[in-house]
Order: sequence, then C-alpha cells, then structure tokens
Amino acid sequence: GLFANERTNEEQKKRAKGIMSAVGHVVAVDSDADIDSVTAISGTGPAYFYLLIDMMIKSAQNFGLDPQAARILTIETAKGAAAIADAEDETMRSLIDRVRSPGGTTTAAFESLEADHVRDIFARAFEAARDRAVALADEANKD
Repeated sequence: GLFANERTNEEQKKRAKGIMSAVGHVVAVDSDADIDSVTAISGTGPAYFYLLIDMMIKSAQNFGLDPQAARILTIETAKGAAAIADAEDETMRSLIDRVRSPGGTTTAAFESLEADHVRDIFARAFEAARDRAVALADEANKD
C-alpha cells in the first residue's frame, strides 16, 4: 500500500511504485490513515493464513494423518485456493459455492462456522489490528 500526499509529484509516485513493485503488487490508497487498514489486512494478513494452516494441519493429524501428509495436503490446498482466487474474477462467495454442495462436507463445515459467527470473530480481529496500527502511528508521531 502506498499513499502520496499533495507534495508528491507524478515522477516521485512513479518511482515509489516502481521500487515497491519489485516485491509485489502495489495498491495506492487515498489517505495516510488508509495505511493503517493496509497494515491490518496485508501486513498482519500472513499470520491469519498461518493460523488457519496450523489449525488444518493439527486437525488432519488429530484425524489420524501423519504430520508430513497433513502439512503437504494443507499447504498444497492453500496454494491451489490462492492461485484460483488470484486467477478468477469471481467473488470469494462464488468460489466457495463452487466447492460447496448441498448436504456436503463444505456445507457442514460452513454451517458450523456460521453458527459460531466466525466472520464476526475475524472482523473484530481485523479491527483490533487496525486500531493497534492507528495507535502505533499516533505514538510515532508524538516523538
């Protein structure tokens, strides 16, 4: 995520985007405050996925799969899902529905997740991360 204030000219924006593009996609945001949202989602984001991967690996092991098989299956599933999400223009809901069949295993899992309000749980976590990013920026600006 990049933010350019009114003192940044087009050449400077282009140069910053070029530098940042060397390590990944660049998303321009509208305000300095939006960087806190970028931090909460993109900066903290890998840990969210590692948590899910860890939970899936542990569940697979609890179901009786050996640790190596559990790790390979989970990580390859994550890679495949990420590749499809990146390649398709569909919404995530549509991609979920591709996997989800009535009365199937995905439906059972999602009914359990929805009953536990997992979206609300994650929304609060994302908000906590954003709020902490705001607090850290405020602390840094006091110095």
